[in-house]
Amino acid sequence: MIVEIALCVGAGALAVLVGLLVPLLVQLRKPVAGTESLLIRMNAELPLLLKEMRVATENLNVLVEHARGGVEHAAVLLHAAGTLGDSMHRVHETVQSRSRSFLVNLASMVAGLRATTGVVKTHIHREGGTVNGK
Repeated sequence: MIVEIALCVGAGALAVLVGLLVPLLVQLRKPVAGTESLLIRMNAELPLLLKEMRVATENLNVLVEHARGGVEHAAVLLHAAGTLGDSMHRVHETVQSRSRSFLVNLASMVAGLRATTGVVKTHIHREGGTVNGK
C-alpha cells in the first residue's frame, strides 16, 4: 500500500511538474521561433551587406590612392614654389646690392663733379676770368 501511495504521490508530482513546464515551453517556443526567423533573415541579408561593405572599402581605397597622388603632386608644387621663392629672394638681394652700389657710385660722381666745379670756380675767381691763365 505504501508503494501505491508513493506511486500516486510521484504521479501527482509528475503531473504538477508537467502542468507547470508545458506553459513554460509554450512561452519559450515563441521567442525561439522569432529567433529562427531572425537568423533566416540575417542569412539572406548578411551576404549582400558584406558585399556592399567590400565595395565601399574598395572605393575608399581608390579614394585614398587618389588623395595620396594629389598630396604627392601638391608636395612637388610646393617644393617648386619654395625654389622659386628662394630664387626671387636671391634676385632681390642682388638688385638691392647693385642699386646700393649704383647709388654709391652716383654719389661719388656727384661729389667729384661738385669738387671739380668748386675748384674751377675758385680758380676762375682767383685769376680774374682770364682764359688759360693769360
